[in-house]
Amino acid sequence: MTGTGTGMAALVRRMGRLVVLLPLFLFSTALLPAQAESLAGVNQSSVPAPPVEVRALHTVGSHLVAFADAGAWRWIPAEKQWRAVALPSNVDADGWKNAAIGRLYNVRPSSGESAVRVVAEATFAEGRLVLRDLPQLPFPLARLRLAEGAAVLYVAGQDAQGINHVFRRRLDAAAGTAWQSMPALDGDGAADTLVAQRGELVATIAGESGDALWRWSPDHGWQALPSVPGRVLTADGARAVGQAHVLYLLQPDAAGGRAPRLATFHTVTRAWADLPAPTDAMPAPVTAWGDGFAGADASVGTIRMVEVSARSHLLTWLDWLVIVVYLAAMVGIGMYFYLQEKRASTADFFVGGRSIPFWAAGVSLYATNTSSISFIAIPAKAFETNWQYLTNNLIAVLGLMFVAVWIVPLLRRLDLMSVFSYLEKRFHPAIRMLASALCIAMQIGSRMSVILFLPALAIATITGVDVVWSILIMGVFTILYTTLGGMKAVIWTDFVQVFVMFGGAIFAIGFIIYHLNGGVPELVQVAMAEDKTRLFDFSFDLTKATVWGFIFLVLFDVVLTFPKDQVLMQRVLSTKSDKEAGRSIWTFAAIMVPGGFFFYAIGTALYVYYQSHPERMNPLLPLDATFPLFIAAELPMGVTGLIIAGIFAAAMSTLSSIINSVSTLASVDFYEKLAKNPTPKKSVLFAEIMGVLVGLLGIGIALLLSRYDIHSLFDVSIELAGLLGGGFAGAYTLGMFTRRANAQGVAIGIAGAIVLTLLIWSMDLVHPYFYLGISILLCIVIGYAASWLFPPPAQSLSGLTIHRQDAVGATR
Repeated sequence: MTGTGTGMAALVRRMGRLVVLLPLFLFSTALLPAQAESLAGVNQSSVPAPPVEVRALHTVGSHLVAFADAGAWRWIPAEKQWRAVALPSNVDADGWKNAAIGRLYNVRPSSGESAVRVVAEATFAEGRLVLRDLPQLPFPLARLRLAEGAAVLYVAGQDAQGINHVFRRRLDAAAGTAWQSMPALDGDGAADTLVAQRGELVATIAGESGDALWRWSPDHGWQALPSVPGRVLTADGARAVGQAHVLYLLQPDAAGGRAPRLATFHTVTRAWADLPAPTDAMPAPVTAWGDGFAGADASVGTIRMVEVSARSHLLTWLDWLVIVVYLAAMVGIGMYFYLQEKRASTADFFVGGRSIPFWAAGVSLYATNTSSISFIAIPAKAFETNWQYLTNNLIAVLGLMFVAVWIVPLLRRLDLMSVFSYLEKRFHPAIRMLASALCIAMQIGSRMSVILFLPALAIATITGVDVVWSILIMGVFTILYTTLGGMKAVIWTDFVQVFVMFGGAIFAIGFIIYHLNGGVPELVQVAMAEDKTRLFDFSFDLTKATVWGFIFLVLFDVVLTFPKDQVLMQRVLSTKSDKEAGRSIWTFAAIMVPGGFFFYAIGTALYVYYQSHPERMNPLLPLDATFPLFIAAELPMGVTGLIIAGIFAAAMSTLSSIINSVSTLASVDFYEKLAKNPTPKKSVLFAEIMGVLVGLLGIGIALLLSRYDIHSLFDVSIELAGLLGGGFAGAYTLGMFTRRANAQGVAIGIAGAIVLTLLIWSMDLVHPYFYLGISILLCIVIGYAASWLFPPPAQSLSGLTIHRQDAVGATR
C-alpha cells in the first residue's frame, strides 16, 4: 500500500473505533422509560352549514358535498360559501355512498327490485354530478357497504336469505368486465363498516358486548381480530388513514361523555390506540374528511370537523452537531485526496490508481450495495411482513463465490475502467455505448433518485426539516466529496460510513430491547408467534417473492451478469491484483448476511415495540417512515443525530458510487470515444463536470418523486431496476459463456428483452422481483437465437470467454 493509503487506513480505523464506542456511550445515557403519551392529537374546526337541512354528507374528489331533499351543495373553501350542485335526473339525496374519501358512488335497485343491484361511479363535470354505471351486481344485495383501495372497488352485503356476499372489481377493468366473487364475511351478521387498507379489507359487525372486527387478506382470508374498544358511531364512522391505519369514530363512553371517541387500528401490528377525545359532539350525518371526519350539526347550523394531527420532532443542537461533524468528515476525506492526487491519470480518478486494498474494496462493495433503501425501506418491509427478502442475501453469497472464482479474474485481466469496454472487445462499439447508456439511465432513474428521496422524505416528515433541504444536504455534500476525491474518496468514505450505519443500527436494536418489558425473550416470543422471522417461501406463486424467485434472480443478476454493474465492478477493478480482486468479493460476501440481519432485525424489533406501544405511532405517516419515526420520537438527543447521520451515510455511500460510476461511464464510454484528441486531464475534467450534472439530475428527480404517494419504495426500486437494467445485462452472459453470440444478435436480444419486459409489466403477470431475471433471460434467449441468423464472430476471443480454449495465450 502507498503512504497515502497507509495514512488513510489508519485514519479510518480510528474513526471506526470512535463510531463503535460512541453508541455505547450514548446508550448509557439513554436508559430512560419509554414515553407513554399519544404522539397523535386532534384538531377541531367548523364551517357554516348550507342553508338547508342536511340529510347526508359525502366527498367527491377534493369537495365536501351536502345532500338535502331539495338538491346538493358543495363547500368552496376559497369563497367560504356553499354552491348548488346539479344532480343527475331521477336521483335524489338517498343512495349515495363513499367507498373511500373522495370516491363517491350511487347505489340503487334495478327495476322491480327492492335491494341494490346497480352501482354507479360519481364525478364532477362542469358543476354537476355525473354518473357512470358499472356492470350490475350478480344479484341484489341489502345492507350494502362499499370500500375502495389500490384501484379496486369492493362491495359487501346480504342477499334475500341473509347470506353475506363480497364482490370486487378493478376500476381500470374493461367496461363489460363482471364483478368477481370473493370469500364471504364469516361473522354473525352483515358488515356495519367496510374499509380497504394495504390491499386488505377491514369490517366491523355489531355485537351484544361491542363491535367485532374482521379482516380479509389475500393470504389468510377472513380472520377475527381484537374487538373494537366500543361501538362505531355510524356506518360512515370508519376510514383509512395513512398507509396502515383505520380511524374509527366511536360512540361516547358510558361515563357520560358528550363527544365521540376516536381510536385507531393498526393493520400491521393489529393493535388499538385511543386518541384524545374531541371536545365537541360529532352528530350524524358524518363523512370522512381531511385526516378525520366531518359532521353536520343542525342545532347550531355548522359543519363540525375533527382531524388527526401529529407534531414534528425537531432536531436538537446536539443532533445537528453530530450530523455536521459527520458531513464535515466526509468532505474532509474528499479534500484530503484532492490535495494528495495530481489528477494526471484517469486511472487515479476512476479506479484509485488500482491501489485499493481488498478489504477496503470489499467493505465499499457492501456499503454501495447497502443504501438508504436498506436503512429505511428494509426495516419497514420487515416490520410490515417478515424476513423473506433476506433469503436473497443468503442465496447471493453462493452466487458471489462463483463470481469471485470465474468472472472477476476474467475481467480484471482486461485492465478495464468501464465494464462496458468488454462489450466492445467482444462485440462492437455500438453495443458498448448502447449498454452504457441504458446503465446510466437505470442508475439515475431507478437508484439514485429513490435513494435520495427515501431518507429525505422520511426525515423531513418526522423532524420538520423540509424535504428540499434534506435532499440538498445529501446531494450537494455527496457531489462535493465525490468530485473532489475521485474513487479513493468514494471507497474510504464508504468504509467510514459502514461503521456509522452499523453503529446506529446496533444501538437502535439494543434500545428497543431495553425498553421491552420482557427484553430479548419477549422479542423472540412475539417474533416467533407472529411468524415475523420467516425466511423461506417455497411456493410456486409467481406473484410473490419466493425462494425460486430469489434463485432465479441471483442466477441471472449475480452469477451470469455481475459485470453489468459498473458501480460494483469499479471497486473490484480498483484493487492491486487479480487475487486481491477476488478477495474483495469474498469480503463482500462475508459481510452481506450478518449486515442484512441487522436491518431486518430492526424491523422485527419495531414490530414488537409498537405492538406494545401503539399510541407511539403516527397514523398519518407512510410505512417507510416507521424507523425514522422511532429515531426522532423515542431516542435521546445526540443519538437521534447519530442515527440520522447513519441514514445519510447509507444514502451517500451509494450516491457517491453512482455519481462516480456514471461520470466514469460518460467520460470513458462517450467522451473518450467521440471527442477529438481527448487527454487524461480533459477526460477527468469532463468526468468531474458530469458528476456534478448527474448529482443535480438525481436531486431533481428525487424532488419530483416527493409529489407521489408510494406505498413501498423498496418494491419500486426493484421494479424500476428490472425494467431498466435487465435489457443489456444478458449481453455479458452471451459474451462470456458462449462463443457463437455476435453483435447483431445481442442488439436484437437487448431490444427484445426491453419490449417484452415492459409488456409483462403492463399486464402485471408476476411479482416485480422477477422482472430483472426475466429481462436478462429474454436477452440471453433472444440474443443467442438471433445470433444464428448472422455469421459467427470473426475476431479472436482470446481472454474474452470462460472457455478454456479462449484463455489468454491460447490459439484458436
